[in-house]
Amino acid sequence: MGQEKIYDLEERSYIFAKNCRLVVSKLNRTISNIEDGKQLIKSSGSIAANYIEANEKLGDKDFKFRLKIARKEAKESILWLKLLRDLNAMERLEIEDLIQEANELRKILLTIITKT
Repeated sequence: MGQEKIYDLEERSYIFAKNCRLVVSKLNRTISNIEDGKQLIKSSGSIAANYIEANEKLGDKDFKFRLKIARKEAKESILWLKLLRDLNAMERLEIEDLIQEANELRKILLTIITKT
């Protein structure tokens, strides 16, 4: 985070998932942080996994379908990040950066979907 933007979307989505895990590992172990953190770990990893699967497409319909799932997971990641941000003042700025990155990933995926 705070580095130059990476234009390889597979790598960028991987780094996003990794950074989400790093933030979750810093949070206090409350019930809400644990549960919201688990959901964030799943949804952030799913962005990368579905983008990778889209690139191994079985056809145009499969490609678009995987991209739509990745976009949905980006939107879901934003929800979990907002909840974690609002309940964890110490990590607020780092989580804000992740929310911005999730929004950028969502917009990139939407652009690819609409141009395909």
